[in-house]
Amino acid sequence: MPYALTDDDVRLYFEETGSGDPLVFLHEFAGDHRSWEPQVRHFSRTYRCIVFAARGYPPSDVPTEQASYSQDRAVLDVLAVMAAVKVDKAFVIGNSMGGFGALHFALRHPERTLGSVVAGCGYGAHPDKGAAFREESEKVAVAFDEEGSQAMSQWYGFGPARVQYAAKDPRGHAEHVRVLSEHDPVGAALTMRGVQKGRPSLYAMHDELAACVSPVLVIVGDEDNGALEADLMLKRAIPRCGLAVLPKSGHVTNLEEPVLFNQLLERFFAAVEHGKWQERDPRALSSSTTGAR
Repeated sequence: MPYALTDDDVRLYFEETGSGDPLVFLHEFAGDHRSWEPQVRHFSRTYRCIVFAARGYPPSDVPTEQASYSQDRAVLDVLAVMAAVKVDKAFVIGNSMGGFGALHFALRHPERTLGSVVAGCGYGAHPDKGAAFREESEKVAVAFDEEGSQAMSQWYGFGPARVQYAAKDPRGHAEHVRVLSEHDPVGAALTMRGVQKGRPSLYAMHDELAACVSPVLVIVGDEDNGALEADLMLKRAIPRCGLAVLPKSGHVTNLEEPVLFNQLLERFFAAVEHGKWQERDPRALSSSTTGAR
């Protein structure tokens, strides 16, 4: 198996398929490297697709120290994988936990970022919801500690923003829940506490977001209530940002609507590659709705 080695001696399992400009995919908390299969099958025809399992997700290593898990560490792990596959710059695509990773990577390493796709990103970001989100995150971590992955997958996998997937594609959703049930409970609990619960609020990062120079595409489902409001804020704050809202969709848009999701990415990649994904026209920022003077 191919592994990237991080600076704190954690092995990260990765897979690469295809050739061309590199795409690095970052999975969500409930998924793993397998969650990007619809994208790898499609984009490996014309791009070099790189997926990896985050630390705590076998076959990657599962560190047992809480200090080994954080949003900062997640960004460093992307760099470790890019070094292992000898990639200088890439499009970085993430969903949920991975969406936060893709966004933070663009903010901290614009020189390594061709563009970032930030999907389903925003849970716990609003200041009014931060405390409740951290409390719920701790409950999820405790469930992994006490119930184990198989038991908790039967309720976490059917959360308010995942039932949409179950309604659209029962077989796909069942596979999604199975992947969750196979999580290492130690790695999952530590990831929930260190990465999810411990990450900074996006609303406290307004100056950083406004200074972002990388092209960004934000994708969100219209029924993903935990992310919708924050993603509108990202659209308004990031200069070179586009926002796509998928109808009748929840949290895992890349699996729920793979064809539409892939089409959005294709247009984004093409626009960036041809220098057409520019900052918002300042004339669109007028307080007037019609342009009347």
